[in-house]
Amino acid sequence: MKKLKNWDNQTWLSSKNYIYRFNNFLNKRVRFNKNTKILDIGCGRAYIISTLHKRYKFKKKPIGLDIIKNKGIKNNIIFKKIDGYNYLKRKNEKYDLILLKQTVHFFSPSKLKALINIAKKRLEKGGKILIFSLKTKNNKIPCFKKMKQKLDNSLKRDKKLFNSIKKNLGKIKESHFNFKVKISKQKYLRMVKLRYISCLLDLDKEDILSGISELKSKYKNQIKFTDTLKCISYRK
Repeated sequence: MKKLKNWDNQTWLSSKNYIYRFNNFLNKRVRFNKNTKILDIGCGRAYIISTLHKRYKFKKKPIGLDIIKNKGIKNNIIFKKIDGYNYLKRKNEKYDLILLKQTVHFFSPSKLKALINIAKKRLEKGGKILIFSLKTKNNKIPCFKKMKQKLDNSLKRDKKLFNSIKKNLGKIKESHFNFKVKISKQKYLRMVKLRYISCLLDLDKEDILSGISELKSKYKNQIKFTDTLKCISYRK
């Protein structure tokens, strides 16, 4: 399977405004203080937990996990190149927040169930698991035809995975994080060329180039839309 490398590489997901708003969203659901222990599964370049650490100055550095070690990973966190299940299986540490942001679609149903089960065991009393995924209905991500087909199929699978997660976790709360994106068409086309989202990974070069041409004619110089994530919150 091809690996996603550019989702937070100079995209709106790595912008200061996005990180600020996302962390404010977290702050309304988690009571952060210096003693808060955080594990971010699928952290990418770790912009989220790095910014939280700068703000709260945690006694223990947040831990970020990813199966890819990208260039530009923030150096004020502890990074481990490993998947979440195997890390939690090897470690007996407990956390106040376990974060999974836009990663569930990379797991098979059985592996996701195993990860959620062990994550529950690694929570401190009162600790939380927060799981984020793209909104599955009426998603507004700008797409060309083949990209849209791939994304829709992925979101259908995400919906099934989320239903499975909700059954597993039992008592949960659901909410949405909305971010209004305003991006130049040129920058967005660059993101598509770099395959910033997983539904682009299996498309060949001709599909990407054809898709870029389609997007060029479809959108004006500025692209505006709302990026919406649904969130499941579980408290131990």
